[in-house]
Formats: sequence, structure tokens, C-alpha cells
Amino acid sequence: MTQRIAVHTDQAPKAIGPYSQAIWAGDLLFVSGQTPLVPATGLLVEGGVEAQTRQVLQNVAAILEAAGLSLAQVAKSTVFIKNMNDFAAINEVYASFFPSPAPARSCIEAARLPKDALVEIEVVARR
Repeated sequence: MTQRIAVHTDQAPKAIGPYSQAIWAGDLLFVSGQTPLVPATGLLVEGGVEAQTRQVLQNVAAILEAAGLSLAQVAKSTVFIKNMNDFAAINEVYASFFPSPAPARSCIEAARLPKDALVEIEVVARR
């Protein structure tokens, strides 16, 4: 079995439960779902869904950077959103973070997200 190695950075929010920010499993990095918490304060970023999406992706990018990777190495993402009516706004911000070709992606409307966030994103990247 492949050894699991945790990745941690202070540039992304601390885990708010019994999980790691990310785990290496072989050449794959599994980044836990990130919410729009500001790392320095642990509070939700102010603003609407666009600001929250931007903060989420900045948190994801910080974890990837701590692991020696970038958004360009993301193979798959899963986006959880509170309201599917926000899809277009989230998509616009999301597209500005990922180079072409964009990673494979799923998008799921969730009744409630941690801290009542409007968006949460998890990714899998490969070195």
C-alpha cells in the first residue's frame, strides 16, 4: 500500500475537523474541500459568491504550492455550491484560475456547506 503523506500550510485555513488539508498517495495529491475561510482569521471572506469562490481557489492554490504543485496540475475538481443559480458566477471566477485545458469537474448543489459557505471545492492533482 502507498504511504500517505500529509501536506499542511499556514497559507490556507486550518482543518476544522479530523482531516488533513491534503494527502499525497503516490503521485496523486488529494486536496480536502476548501471553503472561503480567510487563513489569517478563520472567518468567511466578506462579499458574495464571486469573492467566496476566489478565496476558495486561493486556498486550494496555497495547498498545492505547499506540495510543490500548481493549479495547472489539477486533474479533477468537485465543486459544491449552495445554490445552482450561482453556477454562472462561480464558473466565471473558476475559469480565471485554471489554464486550458481545464480539469475534469463535477458540480453538485448541496443543501448546506460548512460555516454556511456558498461554495466549497476539492481537487485531485498529479505530480
